[in-house]
Amino acid sequence: MPWLALTLQVEAAQAEALADALLEQGAQSVWIEESDRPRSRVHALLAQDADPAALLGGATALAGMPAPAFAVQTVADQDWVRQSQAQFAPLCIASRLWIVPSWHQPPARGAVVRLDPGMAFGTGSHASTRLVLAWLARGLAPGASLLDYGCGSGILAIAAAKLGAVRVDAVDVDSLALAATADNANANGVALRALPPEKLPPGDYDVVVANILSQPLIVLEPLLAARTSRGGRIALAGILSTQSAEVVAAYAGDFDVRVAASEEGWDLVEGRRR
Repeated sequence: MPWLALTLQVEAAQAEALADALLEQGAQSVWIEESDRPRSRVHALLAQDADPAALLGGATALAGMPAPAFAVQTVADQDWVRQSQAQFAPLCIASRLWIVPSWHQPPARGAVVRLDPGMAFGTGSHASTRLVLAWLARGLAPGASLLDYGCGSGILAIAAAKLGAVRVDAVDVDSLALAATADNANANGVALRALPPEKLPPGDYDVVVANILSQPLIVLEPLLAARTSRGGRIALAGILSTQSAEVVAAYAGDFDVRVAASEEGWDLVEGRRR
């Protein structure tokens, strides 16, 4: 059956929100191509009888952004699969960690996370996710315990397990994210718990990571601080460079904290619990 392939470009910071909104408006599949920096190309697969302009208008209204220009073409099933797969090659992080789609052969060395591009969940293609993955690849100590708060696809938790973390918990308020995390962990042969926040047992962790957005991170500071052991480390992402000072200020009471890395207008804030 043929489909309609919708393609458009938006600011990178808006791409994930728009992807979520497109799915909510009825798109069958959405994926983000980030090769045109600092703008991202968003692709959506629509039913043949869909109204692309109306669907996009509804999605941009939900995402709180103006409707951009777009292109539409008709594609066959297999053409769409080939077109989407061609955009995703294995991703190497800090010479130690690989994110590899299922249609590629894994490399012979390094920690490998098998993860296909998914809808509205992290796959390593976004700069904020790459920043945390690199932070883990460079500095996660084998045997550490780790909490991934706002886990999405579970990519950070799975990568931590592959890099040697021994107790890994992944938390999200979205039941679909928890299901995706559990499925991806099983596919990668790693043990972790995927839980809603209210089901997370008491206790703290050597490492806490959270790739969310600046304002939720600021609100969550007391909770994340309480979950970080004394002397433990925290990595925060999903932070626009223009907002990182606010996040640093929010965490300075409990952590020795700083902006540790930046990429494409996104910052990673790291800290050590006092």
